[in-house]
Amino acid sequence: MEKNNIASVEVSSLSKRDTILSILIIGLLFFIFGFVSWVNAILIPYFKIACELNNFQSYLVAFAFYISYFVMSVPSSYLLKSVGFKKGMMIGFWTMAIGAFIFVPAAFSRTYEIFLLGLFTLGSGLAILQTAANPYITVLGPQDRAAQRISIMGICNKGAGILAPLLFAAVILKATDGELFKQLPLMDELEKNAALDELIRRVILPYSCVGAVLLGLGLFVRFSPLPEINTEHESEDLALANSGKSSIFQFPHLILGALGIFLHVGTQVIAIDTIIGYAGSMNIHLLEAKVFPSYTLFVTICGYLLGIATIPRFISQANALRICTFLGAIFTLLIIYAEGKVDFLGHTTDISIWFVVLLGFANSLVWAGIWPLALDGLGRFTKVGASLMIMGLCGNAIMPLFYGYFADLFDLRTAYWVLFPCYLYLIFYAVQGHKLRNWSLKTI
Repeated sequence: MEKNNIASVEVSSLSKRDTILSILIIGLLFFIFGFVSWVNAILIPYFKIACELNNFQSYLVAFAFYISYFVMSVPSSYLLKSVGFKKGMMIGFWTMAIGAFIFVPAAFSRTYEIFLLGLFTLGSGLAILQTAANPYITVLGPQDRAAQRISIMGICNKGAGILAPLLFAAVILKATDGELFKQLPLMDELEKNAALDELIRRVILPYSCVGAVLLGLGLFVRFSPLPEINTEHESEDLALANSGKSSIFQFPHLILGALGIFLHVGTQVIAIDTIIGYAGSMNIHLLEAKVFPSYTLFVTICGYLLGIATIPRFISQANALRICTFLGAIFTLLIIYAEGKVDFLGHTTDISIWFVVLLGFANSLVWAGIWPLALDGLGRFTKVGASLMIMGLCGNAIMPLFYGYFADLFDLRTAYWVLFPCYLYLIFYAVQGHKLRNWSLKTI
């Protein structure tokens, strides 16, 4: 099939070897997504110290990174239609590389706004890659096993997420930094600025290396054997069903799914990016608290493995989504109301922090559950529909700001209330929202 002079193939024409190779290459992409995205969990408290920020300002890290998805997702879909998946992915990697290199002048000047520009540029490149990779892996095989494939991608993503904060912390943090952080408020202005300048410039080397690797990955994907798949194939029945439709807004299950993605990713990033700060409120300093995002991501991977083993053999994608969304609501209430203390690394912590960790399990199969349900039946609207779903990733940008605002207004624990209405909506989508095929209330 030819479209815009780009040769594409049907999924059914791929051999088993081609399919496995494609899954491995897309798995590499999801590993990169995870490494670059989840390092924000350590950047937020790090910038809060080095750039002297309050809670709200520090969560602009997540805002700048993820708001790019809202800005770039639709342009990304048209870019991919124009140049194809492989060239589009190369452009995405190179855009990310530019974002990484922007960290160098930002660190030399200790200018938070330039860091935010670098994060926005990194996110823009990721928006292109996500717009390509998510519909690609969704259609790369039987529809009822899409959640399995997405769960495998999730393991790649969250596995990188476990490594990223730990590796980044190992590179930029020193054993003596705990004492430095205590001394900073006691220093005079000149001494403090010198200490903070030295602290922030530690990001120059790692981000320069990340930029170089991203440039290389762009070339690798461009010349890899990854096939150009036709993601917009329609059967005769589907073509007939969609014949009278001219816009993605005529697919309510897609629109509601995009809102579900917005709220889901918001709950996920809050669970991971706020947990270090929450541990800090229990007098666990950064050098020790850095492990908590990895704990959350580890239990997320456990959820993915469970999904791979059980979907669709023992449980449907929709039922897995229902279970996870109900667990999210329950764990949120336990974060807020559970009482008790446990010992961790010589510190006494509230048991509530372990329910924040368990949110990783509750969130594990939500993304994998929503995507195939929301893209079901879109046919030729798949690429644009996927771009709308990727726009939902701006929930990563907006939801942490709500959390930061309420954390400053009340306290870090009370601020977790922002999660509860999100999970209530996700329960609605899992139970009923994904079934809607027109906007008539009679179908509810």
